[in-house]
Amino acid sequence: MTRQQRPAVLPYLHPLAVAGRCVWLVLLALCLGACSSQTVKSTDHAPVIQETAEIPEEQLMDVSIRQFDPGLSSAADDEDVVIFPEIRKAESRFMPYRLMETLQTSAAWGAVRVVPDDKSAPDVFVEGEIVSSDGEMLELKVKVSDASGREWFTRNYQELASQYAYDPKKKVARDPFQGIYNRIANDMLTYRRDHLSVRDIRKVRTVAELKFAESFSPETFDGHLEQDRKGLYQIKRLPAEGDPMLDRIRRIRERDYLFVDTLQDYYGSFVKEMEDHYQQWRSQSYEEVIAMKSMKREARNRKIMGVAAILGGIAAAGSDNGSASTAGQVAVAAGGYMVKSGFDKSAESKMHIEALQELGDSMEAQIEPQVIELEDRTITLSGTVENQYDQWREILREIFEVETGETAPPQAQAPVAP
Repeated sequence: MTRQQRPAVLPYLHPLAVAGRCVWLVLLALCLGACSSQTVKSTDHAPVIQETAEIPEEQLMDVSIRQFDPGLSSAADDEDVVIFPEIRKAESRFMPYRLMETLQTSAAWGAVRVVPDDKSAPDVFVEGEIVSSDGEMLELKVKVSDASGREWFTRNYQELASQYAYDPKKKVARDPFQGIYNRIANDMLTYRRDHLSVRDIRKVRTVAELKFAESFSPETFDGHLEQDRKGLYQIKRLPAEGDPMLDRIRRIRERDYLFVDTLQDYYGSFVKEMEDHYQQWRSQSYEEVIAMKSMKREARNRKIMGVAAILGGIAAAGSDNGSASTAGQVAVAAGGYMVKSGFDKSAESKMHIEALQELGDSMEAQIEPQVIELEDRTITLSGTVENQYDQWREILREIFEVETGETAPPQAQAPVAP
């Protein structure tokens, strides 16, 4: 038999040595895992990019931010995600308002508004979904598009809260996740600067106006816009200068803007009222999430170490050596205890989850009835903000019919960019 053909001979390892090596390898893996954990210590965020040059009025793009999707349906299948529907619904109003405030600080846009749905025809439309929000991490999926049908981008934004974000001694005044809103605002401004010319902006604004007009008077404005194969809106023809129907549509649109502006007061009051309670919940949730993760990590480590000790103990217990056999039995017993304590820690983490659930029982967004004075009557809008906006759109439809003699489509809905 040649040297190459000679079978490999494995060195004999004593059962205790096997057990010892198993335990040490597990300990090494756990240490490496512990070193990989991260804690965010800085509360600094990337600043909002400011538009320094004055933008002419005809080049300012209005932005509508739709109430965010709470993300309840997408998270329903994930057993490891703890969702509080009441808080998520409140966050779906809170976060768009924070983004609105951030966009306004950039001085790069026209009117920036939070809207309850997609029935308006804005120049730029922002949609968001809350993917994760637990006080420690915020993840949002954001889509930005314009009236022409052009999708600017769809991106996921993540941010971890600093360990000092909720420390009352640090007195950090801004939102723990302000960095996300800053990045969204910066990405929107960067896209506009890089991809839209002055001509493009004017076209988007014209398309938005024609889409609103068509939603109220399709017979008059049908054929002014056409979608190409890519789904982008192209202007086929423009109304005549001084068209009386277009003037009426513009007055209707201004009234719609005025009502949506009153909704901003609602959103602002809601955010102000929610602020203290929400930040307190975030702070407590942050502590509970960190504790829960620590418990889960400790439980996992104890289970792994316990199983390793059991395996090593079984190997040693099978030895003919009396002392090795006794040591193996001890290792098996110790490993069993560690596994049990690991499950005890898992049960303790469930207690933290239950504590989180108790924090979110009483948050529900409400809106008071609104009384609006018209030229010929006084109307009262009631219900949720979405219901009130539906009622208002119906009032606009009636006003349009009185002024023009035409019959507008019921619940006129201007399509928005996909």
